[in-house]
Amino acid sequence: MKDKNDKNTFLTDISEIRRRARQHIEEGAVTDSYKGDRKVVLRVLNEALATEIVCVLRYKRHHYMAKGIHSQAVAEEFLEHAAEEQEHADMIAERITQLDGEPNFNPDGLLTRSHSEYVEGESLTDMIREDLIAERIAVESYSEIIRYLSDNDPTSRRMMESILAKEEEHAEDMKTLLETIANEEKKQDRNKAS
Repeated sequence: MKDKNDKNTFLTDISEIRRRARQHIEEGAVTDSYKGDRKVVLRVLNEALATEIVCVLRYKRHHYMAKGIHSQAVAEEFLEHAAEEQEHADMIAERITQLDGEPNFNPDGLLTRSHSEYVEGESLTDMIREDLIAERIAVESYSEIIRYLSDNDPTSRRMMESILAKEEEHAEDMKTLLETIANEEKKQDRNKAS
């Protein structure tokens, strides 16, 4: 049994790491220690990328189409979420390239690759509801992606965990907005009836 304090044990491992690093250098960050099925991981990450792009587009539309007494604050929330979804898309695209893949920004098939849908919504309440639904879809599908990645691709998993945390925050924001607007509409209806 080797002593943990034996300097040669660690140096031997470093020597082996150095040797392996010189092999297949064209693969960049992907080394022999990568355990994931790269083809599947790239497909899943491109689906997440499409999901984020669709969310950016939907939030942007909602930002510009928000109308009504509560629209200014809600429109600003939509714009903030669009910017955060764009950051997620950029993170995912960067990770895809690190895995020696190609991020798929092609608009053809974007909606079929995306986990969420692009629903415009008629009223401010409809828009908020559709954004909440999309966030709930992202939360569920990203949780599944995280479970799939597990220890096979810890870097992608951590990235998706950070994105998931933001999607959960977005869902809570939309839930709160929906409740606030519903309460305001009830107050208005009571005032009209009085």
